[in-house]
Amino acid sequence: MEEESRLLDEKEKALEERVRILEEKLAIQELEERNQTMVKAIEGLENKLGELENRLKKPLEETEPSAPIEEPTPEVTETVQQEEEIVEGEVEVTAIEEPEMTQQFEEDQKKQHEKKKRRLF
Repeated sequence: MEEESRLLDEKEKALEERVRILEEKLAIQELEERNQTMVKAIEGLENKLGELENRLKKPLEETEPSAPIEEPTPEVTETVQQEEEIVEGEVEVTAIEEPEMTQQFEEDQKKQHEKKKRRLF
């Protein structure tokens, strides 16, 4: 009877250890998935940043011809100022959207993690 009790205790400890190891592996897997998602989000933002920088440089390159420029008319100056305001507005929108996306993503990840915890117990 003591032998059987000892064997059951050993088996229980082994199972508890396996459960702990599997929980750690799941936590690691979730972190890796989260990191991959964040890397993709960062790459997307870097691509968008590069595109915006290129768009910003194009008007500058077009306005730098090799020949001297004549004085622009007031109508042309006004149009250029309006275009610059549009570009500035786009940059501001990008900067504002990023933190909201990150916060929403983190909240979703926490909710999913809590749901998974509840399923295990």
